[in-house]
Amino acid sequence: MELNLSGKRALVTGSSAGLGEATARFLAAEGAAVVVHGRDRDRTEAVAEAIRAAGGDATAVLGDLATDDGAADVARAATAGGPVDILVNNAGFYRHLSWTDAAPQEWADTYNVNVVSGVRMIQHLVPAMRERGWGRVITIGGGLASQPMNTHPQYNATLAARHNLAVSLARELAGTGVTSNVVSPGAILVDATQELVTEIGPARGWGSTWDEILPNAVKALIPNDRGRFGKPDEIAAAVAYLCGDLAEYVSGATLRVDGGLIKGAF
Repeated sequence: MELNLSGKRALVTGSSAGLGEATARFLAAEGAAVVVHGRDRDRTEAVAEAIRAAGGDATAVLGDLATDDGAADVARAATAGGPVDILVNNAGFYRHLSWTDAAPQEWADTYNVNVVSGVRMIQHLVPAMRERGWGRVITIGGGLASQPMNTHPQYNATLAARHNLAVSLARELAGTGVTSNVVSPGAILVDATQELVTEIGPARGWGSTWDEILPNAVKALIPNDRGRFGKPDEIAAAVAYLCGDLAEYVSGATLRVDGGLIKGAF
C-alpha cells in the first residue's frame, strides 16, 4: 500500500520510547522525515540515530511540552528543518492511583501533560498546515476514554478529553485539507507494560515466569477477541494509514486497535 509520505515531515511527541518510538520508526520507513521528541537527550538522540542508521531521515528535539515555553521551543526546533506536515500527539503519562490517592493536583498535572500539551502543539503547528492546505493531526487515545476503569481515574478522564478535542479539531478544520483523527490502542506490550505485569503477576497467582504470567495477565486484565497484547507496530501502522493520502476521507474518526477489548459497536 503506497501511503505517499515521502516529502512529508512528521513530529511524533514522546517518541524516545514505547509507542512513540515505534511510530517514528514506522513513519520514517514509509519515507517521512521524522522529528523524534523527548525530554531525555540520550534516549531521544539514540532513536533518531537508529532511524538514520536504517536509512531514514530523523532529527531529535528536546523539550517539556507541559510548559508554554517548552512547547514553543519544541515547535521552533521541529520546524527548523522545514514545515511540519504531520503532528502525532502521543506524549502523555499516568500513575497507577486510586480515587483515594489521586489528589486534585494529580488530576491537574495529568490533564496539563496529557491534554493541554497536545493543544499547545496543535496551536503552534496546525495554522501553518491550514495555510498550506494539507496536514494530518493524529491523537493517540485509548479505550479507557469510553470504558474507564475504577483505577487511575485521572488518566481515564484525560483520554476522554483527548478523543473529544480531536473531533472538535476535525470540525474546525473542515474544508482546509487538514484532518484530525484518533488512534485508540488497547493494551500494548511495550517495555513498561511487561515490567508492570511481571511485577504484579506472582502476587496475583498468574505464575512466576513470563511464559506463565502472560496468558493469565491477558485473561485477567484485557480479555479480547485476539487473546493477546497488541504490538507497538500495530499502532504505528494505524497512525501511518491516517497520515497518508488514502485516509483523506477520514475525519474526526477513532480507529480502535485493541483486539476487540472495547465491547461496543460505536
